[in-house]
Amino acid sequence: MKNLEKIENLLRFALTKNIGTITINRLLKHFGSSDYILGASEEELKKVKGIRSNQIAAILSAPKVDPRAELDLAAEHDVKIIAYDDPMYPKSLLYSPDPPYMLYLKGSLKPKDIKAIGVVGTRHASRYGREQSERFGKDLAQAGYTVVSGLARGVDTLAHRGALAVSGRTIAVIGSGLLHVYPPENRDLLSEIASTAAVISEFSMDTSPTRNTFPRRNRIIAGMSLGILVIEAPARSGALITSRQAQEMGRSVFAVPGMVDQEQSQGCHNLIRDGAILTTGIRDIVSEIGDGKEIEVSDNSVLPFTEENNNLQQEVVNSNESMILKSLGTEVIHIDELCAEVKLTIAEVSSTLMILELRGLVVSEPGAFYRKI
Repeated sequence: MKNLEKIENLLRFALTKNIGTITINRLLKHFGSSDYILGASEEELKKVKGIRSNQIAAILSAPKVDPRAELDLAAEHDVKIIAYDDPMYPKSLLYSPDPPYMLYLKGSLKPKDIKAIGVVGTRHASRYGREQSERFGKDLAQAGYTVVSGLARGVDTLAHRGALAVSGRTIAVIGSGLLHVYPPENRDLLSEIASTAAVISEFSMDTSPTRNTFPRRNRIIAGMSLGILVIEAPARSGALITSRQAQEMGRSVFAVPGMVDQEQSQGCHNLIRDGAILTTGIRDIVSEIGDGKEIEVSDNSVLPFTEENNNLQQEVVNSNESMILKSLGTEVIHIDELCAEVKLTIAEVSSTLMILELRGLVVSEPGAFYRKI
């Protein structure tokens, strides 16, 4: 199927009410492609596990949706729309639970963005929190990491600015359509990020930010990152949602300690108490994840499971990969059990599994389970 036709089909789903990402991912897994979904009968749709009657009605109405206005709007604002199998689609996000089947992209993504750390925290950062956010943004970028954050006030904004200050790469994931910059005072920051790296969203161009859109944004930040760094977060914070999502995906969680009597620090202290890595500098991140050299991929990389990737699939380049492959079978195993078996940290196992997935040797299942192909 031609790429434009695929994008038009996916837009028909995105612009139809009652059809969410999980539903489309189930349908794509069942039918194989978007055109087969659009051509499916009601009886065929009923055979798909987990699809409700109101969703079936919505899917049957999707072919009537005209996506041309949305395509024109995206083109007018220099926004690309990329599908899940586009080579530019972030590989680590592709292998996370519930990945968006389509992304709106302003700017450009590069394969080296797989070496990314998500930086999140409170919108109401103290002076200390603002200083640490900018500091870590700079240090991560200088160490070769792409800084991923959510363009929110406070920690997010300063982390983005820190990376930009040293000419590093930073990606903003927003909880709205690209016509609605939130917060509005970050419009210039969004433009600067788009000109040097990328701003992405899974929402249609004219989607306004709501309480429901931000948690969905957070899972993309977690999915794109090897680990999540939390800098200042109260006991109840959206940043903690992101860290929990990252943990469920097998990613590392780092937390910066703060002043013990400040509410903005309580979320970080609770994370450290519950097992997050106490982080005072970039060395704490590098010692857990590594310098990232083993996970860099070339600009000519392709998606797994394609004919062009056959040679890459056979390549195993280090002992961790070899050891993990020997421990995996065709039956699923949880990442915690795999860590115990190979005697490696969850960060080492998680990053290695990601590369094995990119090579088409391993597949992930919901709930942080993995198996060999």
